[in-house]
Amino acid sequence: VNNIGTEIPGSFSLYQNYPNPFNPATQIIFDLPESGLTKLAVYDILGREVNVLLNGFKPSGKYTVSFDASGLSSGIYFYTLQSGKVKMTRKMILSK
Repeated sequence: VNNIGTEIPGSFSLYQNYPNPFNPATQIIFDLPESGLTKLAVYDILGREVNVLLNGFKPSGKYTVSFDASGLSSGIYFYTLQSGKVKMTRKMILSK
């Protein structure tokens, strides 16, 4: 997890991963307007948690996370970001 920039975002945002579809790695970017406990997790199409990319306290800022899915099979996955009372989910496609 890398902090990018020094500005404090005005709103909570979870951006679409890039590239999408991807093989085997992708980048996920998100904005946290407030500090707090933050969890970023990846789920398979059945809703099973397959990877936790971040689980801990993060100060406000803009972040990027690299996700390496080389151990997973092709298909549709979801990534969910939860911080405080806010939760957002996006879809990504792993194509091998």
